[in-house]
Amino acid sequence: MLTKKAVIFVMALFLSACGYHLRGALELPTNMKNVYVEGGSSPLLEQFKQVMKSSSAQLASSRKDAGIVVKIANEEFNRRVLSLSSRGKSNEFELEYRLDYELADAKDAVLMPRQSVDVRREYFNSQQGDVMIAKDQEEAVIRNEMYQQAVQTIVNRARVVLEAGAK
Repeated sequence: MLTKKAVIFVMALFLSACGYHLRGALELPTNMKNVYVEGGSSPLLEQFKQVMKSSSAQLASSRKDAGIVVKIANEEFNRRVLSLSSRGKSNEFELEYRLDYELADAKDAVLMPRQSVDVRREYFNSQQGDVMIAKDQEEAVIRNEMYQQAVQTIVNRARVVLEAGAK
């Protein structure tokens, strides 16, 4: 029993020494430990919460509590047909998620002017009856991944801006 605990302890030390961290976890500057998101859809805000939580940070409930403010504007999700079957049914779709954002501090001083994030995905849509329900779930998973990628992009750009400003 004692050797089992010792092995677990040694493995934990090795993992922490090699730089291992949970997937999605980011090292954030101190002024990004409290982020306030202004605007944005509920799926986007949910992804912000998850990314902040995995990075030992949190979403601030108000601007005054935040180290950085992310202002979301012009958020839109589009879906278009890329190809049709011989029967005229859609075979392939393209999903596009686009938003504009700006970074500011709690006093509304602009840290980074408005920029856009554009995420695109394509997926095949099988026309078999029993697969149709699974395809709806597939699209929901893809949309969630697109929100996650957009949040990761915003957070990474914010890290670069804040680290450059600190030097």
